[in-house]
Amino acid sequence: MKARVFVTLKPSVFDPQGNTIAQALQSLGYGGVADVRQGKYFELDLDVGTAGEAVQLASEVAERVLANPVIESFRVET
Repeated sequence: MKARVFVTLKPSVFDPQGNTIAQALQSLGYGGVADVRQGKYFELDLDVGTAGEAVQLASEVAERVLANPVIESFRVET
């Protein structure tokens, strides 16, 4: 079973890379882009029986390894 993990900076954390991307997009003529928040995306191929087990395992992996809980949050999709 596949699980997708999206890791992003918490809203209160300054995102210099996202800010740079937003400025670059605006300079390229994409004035409708007001803000960009960058993040990380992971696909996990899990050997579990149910979607609930997949979410539980992927959440544990994200919390312990993939995300820094001090400055990042994550969400899991199956």
